Amino acid sequence: MPRTMKDSGIDWIGSIPTNWEIIRTKSAFRNHKHIAGKKSFDYERLALTLNGVIKRSKDDSTGLQPEAFDGYQILRPGELVFKLIDLENLQTSRVGLSPYEGIVSPAYIILEPNNTVSPEYAEMFFLSMWQRAIFNRMGDDGVRSSLTAGDLLKVPFTLPPLDEQRKIASFLKKKFKEINSIIEDTENSIEEYKLLKQSLITEAVTKGIRGERPMKNSGVEWIGDIPEDWELIRIKSIFNNRKEKNNPVKTDFILSLGLNYGVVPYSEKGAAGNKAKEDVSAYLIAHPGDIVMNSMNIVSGSVGISDYLGCVSPVYYMLYPKNEKTTNKNYFYNVFQTKVFQRSLLGLGNGILVKESSNGTLNTVRLRIPYEKLGIQLVPQPPKKEQDEISEYVIKRTSKIDKLVEEKRAFIDELNKYKKAIIYEYVTGKKEVPEL
Repeated sequence: MPRTMKDSGIDWIGSIPTNWEIIRTKSAFRNHKHIAGKKSFDYERLALTLNGVIKRSKDDSTGLQPEAFDGYQILRPGELVFKLIDLENLQTSRVGLSPYEGIVSPAYIILEPNNTVSPEYAEMFFLSMWQRAIFNRMGDDGVRSSLTAGDLLKVPFTLPPLDEQRKIASFLKKKFKEINSIIEDTENSIEEYKLLKQSLITEAVTKGIRGERPMKNSGVEWIGDIPEDWELIRIKSIFNNRKEKNNPVKTDFILSLGLNYGVVPYSEKGAAGNKAKEDVSAYLIAHPGDIVMNSMNIVSGSVGISDYLGCVSPVYYMLYPKNEKTTNKNYFYNVFQTKVFQRSLLGLGNGILVKESSNGTLNTVRLRIPYEKLGIQLVPQPPKKEQDEISEYVIKRTSKIDKLVEEKRAFIDELNKYKKAIIYEYVTGKKEVPEL
């Protein structure tokens, strides 16, 4: 039998069951800020992430770090922690329920629920607010839009009977476990396809695609044996590095390069791309067809081919063939995409290597490869006709893999949308937890 509903009076909540209440958060939660002081040594460090509250080493140097942790505040199990600064950044975590006792940044807001609220239900409610960007609509519209503890305590909160809160939290936790398992399997499948793509490209650009034939030792470790009629050539002998300055300004169309999106207009980068620089006089010009490399991130695969005429950061390299009659740039672009080539550059850079991920991507912090060193690196050079054959083969084979990966990513997106939908439907009472 359908449950009876009533208007909550809150547009982003909508209708709720008639036996539910709408209260202010301050009616069910208390904000506290217990500074650890000299006792900070007695506590583990905690951090709020997209995967909830986790333990974080005090020696972790990622991001901005305090000199000491005396100013950190104490967070206890069963308390909710919020990060409500920089609200225009939609990709960061906002809320988590702590399973631990420890210390967290003084910039976080901590809420302690009273006995009318299930902490697990409360986490789901506030997660739904974050997922639907409700916090962002409540910000102060400043450069770093934010909410204070006082603002948070004024937020409307749906309050079902306590036993129903627990049922909702338990049900959603179970559903999320099932969905997350499917997402994890799908992500693992994507990584396997990425490895297959890497293997296919590496084999094609170092061994060719013409089957068994006489081989010779290249003398370069990452290349290994190559066909007898192939040569080795230095990058600077094949390509020019375009150094066309945008001064006086010829274009203010800014391009960017990333691991997941290639060369794109800066405005298409999403939240991170909303801070386009006005002064582009120090930039360089990229032309359509240029192989663009980010010198700070080549070893992580930051390489793309531009479809645009635009300006780019001066840390980028723009390579174009010296002789198009003997050079198929797509063949060499594929060489530059291989992990074996990228790893071979590690000893050339200035920076800090962080780690290698499970798919072979090298995550680095500002590992700059000077062009003087990049340009003298040896790469395999097949005859032009075979460069063309390999390029066509790679495009044909990898496009099928890319399509499968795209479909799997779309499936993950749908699952995440489903998670957002069900959490909203249950924490606002539009759906009722089924009886077992």
